[in-house]
Amino acid sequence: MANIMDYLDWRGDLPLTVSPFNEVDGLILAELSFINFEGIVPPPELGRGVPLRDAAGTYFARHNGQEIDMGVLVPGRIPDLMCRMAHSVRFGGMLLNGYCELMDDAREQQFAALTVELGDGSIYLSYRGTDDTIVGWKEDLNMGYLEVIPSQTRALEYLGRMTRQYPDAKLRIGGHSKGGNLSVYAAVKAPAAVQDRILRVYNNDGPGFAKPLVGTPEHTRVADRILTVVPQSSVVGQLLEHEQNVEIVRSDAEGMLQHDGFSWQVVGDHFIHLDGFSREGKVIDETLESWEGSLSPKQREAFADALYTVLTASGAKTLSDLNGDKLKSAVTMLKTYSNLDRETRQLLSGSLRALVGSYAKNVADDVQKNDLEPLRRKLERQRKKAEKRGAKKK
Repeated sequence: MANIMDYLDWRGDLPLTVSPFNEVDGLILAELSFINFEGIVPPPELGRGVPLRDAAGTYFARHNGQEIDMGVLVPGRIPDLMCRMAHSVRFGGMLLNGYCELMDDAREQQFAALTVELGDGSIYLSYRGTDDTIVGWKEDLNMGYLEVIPSQTRALEYLGRMTRQYPDAKLRIGGHSKGGNLSVYAAVKAPAAVQDRILRVYNNDGPGFAKPLVGTPEHTRVADRILTVVPQSSVVGQLLEHEQNVEIVRSDAEGMLQHDGFSWQVVGDHFIHLDGFSREGKVIDETLESWEGSLSPKQREAFADALYTVLTASGAKTLSDLNGDKLKSAVTMLKTYSNLDRETRQLLSGSLRALVGSYAKNVADDVQKNDLEPLRRKLERQRKKAEKRGAKKK
């Protein structure tokens, strides 16, 4: 099965003048913002763009041939993806600019963005999704009860800065995971004059919002240019209030691993699209909707705070830190959990049990429904035959 790496082999020799920008390009540039370009690509408003091939060369020289660790959950193939992009006609000459990275434990914010000059009169603003940092995951949890998280505010500010830096450029905005959410938020909240410049918003399996944006006047102005892509058993892309019109694509991974954009299947210049979610995807959607509805905003906040307290008890800053000394981390987290007040422990454990229980129930209901489906179809065929015989007799 082919993915975005194969796409670069197939179509990397085709410039945008021959093959226009497409949804696969949108995902590729969304993944690019996971690279740390600090000191390689200039910040917003402070320098000229750097060719991607040159930025990649500097980046790899900095690592001196050593293995590049992207963390526990960020795809480890992203540096290889950039290497292949750098050697392609399609991407190698694109200019990178406006690199920005912010980490603020106090504000519980993890944000990064990158702007790419495509060479066709447009720029692509790539917002980074959740990385390996625990504070990044805490900010994701905060989406469950906050109307606006710090990174959404920062994403809108970044869009304003880059539109001023490139006053004549058309805009493409995209990201993967949380980056997709930031892309939609920035596009929807942008002034009308900026919205008029937007060609496309690429939301790649991004979570939704605590307060719905769909249907608001500002959302309506750009709704037809928002492309939301999710795999057939999406989890992240079905969280909270999200876009109703989505494109479902085939992934060759299982369960949560489908969130990895490298698993999305590509043919030619597009993903392989499906007519609907898989059975598992429907069960996941029902489970998340049920679970989210069972918790009030205050309970979601308490759940997020308690989980963050447990995860950071050992002093870990990243998921890799937790994974590095599993025994120490487990002992410390268990001790911290035990020291939580009784009400908080009950909320944390009860919420997780409710999630598992809801999933189990929906799986059981799905199995029962689908096991009975052949019988239902048979009875329906018999009913129609009986109706026809009755009509003939008349």
